[in-house]
Amino acid sequence: MDYINKIIQELQKGAVQIANLLQKRDIEYTANSNASGDNQLQIDILADKLFGDILGEMNIKGFASEERNEAVYIKRNNHEIDIDSDSHHLLVAFDPLDGSSLVDSNLTIGSIFGIYHNDFQAQNIVASLYFLYGPRLEMVVAKDSKSLHYLYNYVTHSWDFIQEFHLKKEGNINAPGGTQKEWLPHHKQLIESFFADGYRLRYSGGMVADLHQILCKGGGIFSYPATTQAPKGKLRNLFEVLPFALIFENAGGKAIDSQMRLLEIQSDSIHESTPCFFGSISEIDRVMQFYK
Repeated sequence: MDYINKIIQELQKGAVQIANLLQKRDIEYTANSNASGDNQLQIDILADKLFGDILGEMNIKGFASEERNEAVYIKRNNHEIDIDSDSHHLLVAFDPLDGSSLVDSNLTIGSIFGIYHNDFQAQNIVASLYFLYGPRLEMVVAKDSKSLHYLYNYVTHSWDFIQEFHLKKEGNINAPGGTQKEWLPHHKQLIESFFADGYRLRYSGGMVADLHQILCKGGGIFSYPATTQAPKGKLRNLFEVLPFALIFENAGGKAIDSQMRLLEIQSDSIHESTPCFFGSISEIDRVMQFYK
């Protein structure tokens, strides 16, 4: 079996467990912050442990989580490694619970995963996926140049295929992230230009929910720019940005840092962040014009 499929299957089991945990309104904050400085909910820690335990039992090189300061490299005895498998060169980076601050208001949140070969770098990402915990439990997988959408069936306990995503050249959704008073002037002009053309504001504060809506509606623009307070943006390359970049490119869209393709950027640390823009071809071309 393709070991990437094996990783996905094991993560699917974890997602079902997370979906069940979220049936409780557990909004208790801990005294801890994660490696990015965000306050941690108890559910953040539980999700991180659950997925970390799953990955720690697999025949992979290691994993990194947004909730942990350092990557975890899995030590194996030689007899535990299948020498005919390339799986022990695979690495997984994940955000165990994206948008967890929305739990108290019962808005959709998710889990994001990037699967890398050998090193945590953009050019080494080989697959990505996210789970969506909303009215339904859903999954999107980017693999083999496709972005595929699935629904979890609680009756048959199976993942049913819904569709392959194909973005139109142009959409009508505008999801602008970041605090507006901290936007740079040219970014503010960019966002206003979309609204002037009739784009609809759709922004929940959860990356998974907002990007999933653009994919489902067939196009639009999501932006999280450099700001006066966060000149490198807020969203983390390995855990959030690169997995979605692969998903959007596979769906016929684009993903850039304002000029450069996100799947060509360099990451000097596992928690590095970058400005990011995801969308249809027309919207991303406009971003490049405004940022030129």
